[in-house]
Amino acid sequence: MSDSIRAGDAPIAVDVTEGKRYFWCACGKSASQPFCDGSHKGSGISPLAYLALEDKKVFFCACKQSQTPPLCDGSHKA
Repeated sequence: MSDSIRAGDAPIAVDVTEGKRYFWCACGKSASQPFCDGSHKGSGISPLAYLALEDKKVFFCACKQSQTPPLCDGSHKA
């Protein structure tokens, strides 16, 4: 996300629930990282929906540079 603000330097672990939809903050402005709180309004960047297919722990990207958003791919290490 080229216009995104880096919200952190490490992924954010979240226990997700099967069938629940989560809205990942793509702009980096949300105070509710890694999730959207509407702070993107007017930025031209929209949140990305993530549907949990099973109950498990996932690692959401906080640096906003992942090539596999909304999940971390290690891009924060670069």
